[in-house]
Amino acid sequence: MTDIPELAVKIEPLGDRVVVMPLEKEDVTASGIVIPDTANKEKPSEGIVIAIGKGGVGKDCSDPSAFLKIGDKVLFGKYAGDDVKLKDKEGKEVEVKVLHLESVLGKVV
Repeated sequence: MTDIPELAVKIEPLGDRVVVMPLEKEDVTASGIVIPDTANKEKPSEGIVIAIGKGGVGKDCSDPSAFLKIGDKVLFGKYAGDDVKLKDKEGKEVEVKVLHLESVLGKVV
């Protein structure tokens, strides 16, 4: 499992929102050549849940913690949610996505 970075700020999503750290995909050809993500130009659609809202504000007032927990690997739509750049404890920039629970397509088990 991927390590969850410790962010410089604590983020607590509101309502039915979930904060996900997208996982970068590395494509490897049959001969073992690694194709960098910059060549692909597609945004990742898989990530790790790093924060969960308490529910109560969204369309149907869903509580995301009934379905997900921090550390779960999830699938989401390519263009779902909002991209946010945050800093980790070491000052490196980390890009996360803030999604509504309905934008999470499922858990990877």
